[in-house]
Amino acid sequence: MEFREPLDQLINFPKTFTQSLNFPAPERIRIYDSTLRDGEQMPGVAFSPGQKYELAVALSDIGVDIIDLGFPMAALSDRRAMQLIVQGKHNGAIRPDLELLVMCRSNPADIDVTIQALEEINVDVNDITFFIFTSGSDLHLKYKIGKTLIKYMGRKDSEWLDLPVEFYREANLKLMCDAIRYARDKGVTSIEFGGEDGSRADLEYTIELAKAGYAAGGTRYSFPDTVGCFTPEGVDYYIPRIVKEFPGRDLVVHFHNDFGLAGINTIRAMSHGINCPTCTVNGMGERAGNAPLHEVVVGLHSLYDIKMPHFKYNLLRPLRKMVEEFSGIPVSAHAPIIGEGVFLHESGIHTAGLLIDKSIYQVIDPELVGAEIKYVFGKHSGAGAVKAVLEKPTYRQGLERDGVELTPELIEAVTLFVKDARQKRTMTDSFTNVTEAYYREYDRLGISELRLVELASTLGRMMKEGVFKPKLNNK
Repeated sequence: MEFREPLDQLINFPKTFTQSLNFPAPERIRIYDSTLRDGEQMPGVAFSPGQKYELAVALSDIGVDIIDLGFPMAALSDRRAMQLIVQGKHNGAIRPDLELLVMCRSNPADIDVTIQALEEINVDVNDITFFIFTSGSDLHLKYKIGKTLIKYMGRKDSEWLDLPVEFYREANLKLMCDAIRYARDKGVTSIEFGGEDGSRADLEYTIELAKAGYAAGGTRYSFPDTVGCFTPEGVDYYIPRIVKEFPGRDLVVHFHNDFGLAGINTIRAMSHGINCPTCTVNGMGERAGNAPLHEVVVGLHSLYDIKMPHFKYNLLRPLRKMVEEFSGIPVSAHAPIIGEGVFLHESGIHTAGLLIDKSIYQVIDPELVGAEIKYVFGKHSGAGAVKAVLEKPTYRQGLERDGVELTPELIEAVTLFVKDARQKRTMTDSFTNVTEAYYREYDRLGISELRLVELASTLGRMMKEGVFKPKLNNK
């Protein structure tokens, strides 16, 4: 219906409270997708090179700006996927302005393997951004990569626990910067860099690491919340300082979702000037996943009035389905924005409001994300929704062809029938089979611990009997 008053006089829009924030201009924002790498690290998920290529084409079509292709050193399949995607960009299937990126540890071997894979298909190294990463927090420096740093510095393993944190900090800077310089010497000019566990790292050391990386030849700093423990207040502590130290530079944030805060923390970081938010389709990723692409881009659009003209929001739901199919991990029906049920309504109170105007109960514009408002009928349904559906021209014509007149009595009868039918199902239906089937299939995505032990026992016996000789790497 047409309101007598302007809508902004009837309600406070979300952007009312966000006018003073320091968001980058929309044209500076570069959406950075990590579905092919971090998304695939969700337990049990494995994309084939062909699937990664199809996903890369879909990500190009929807309008992301950077794609993390994977970790070439980790697997032959990652190298093959990288080759397919780079060739797809050369052949025009992927946008020419789409930046392609791969992960490398601060290790010359990782860099060499990536360069070799590119040389095999006659591709220049500058067609790819190399993300050279290390660790950032003192916990990771001393206790995760401490022995690597000791070896790198020519010290003895026996010194591991006795050496102070300061030693590991200095050694870590040397390790990362040497790797960056090595890549530059090999002709690589686009180098992202950063240290894992940044959200738990000392802020002053974080700044020192970023400055050292730039001085060594790095071109873009990435700040991660590796374990997903960031709060918005933590974002407010770290990010403004980082942005202040590196004005005008592209800066990346990469947040995990262990407390369900990755999406809003990413937007919060952008409100302080970060322009490269890392996301994954459907929020895929390790443990609880990463910042969900749909939450970040639609949140920016509809809550903060940050609209990216090149991004095709209406492709979010088809992209959701593609990743569900390839990963075997379905999205919850009530997942924000892209869930199958978030534009479905049953409650009589809600449907009555929606029939007046969708803004009464539906803030997200369904057309924006390629959806439409639909009604489902059950114990909470009201006559208004029943009437609205039966009056849709297609359905009404069908009733008329059947010789049925749409009367108030029929509408009331249908309403009472669906309420009663759903209530009876509550007393008789069990969804145990549905949930058991879901978890049974979920358990089959990966190889369980028990299956691994059984496999080791079988292969061990076969090797002992000489009937099986494994083909091992580098042998």
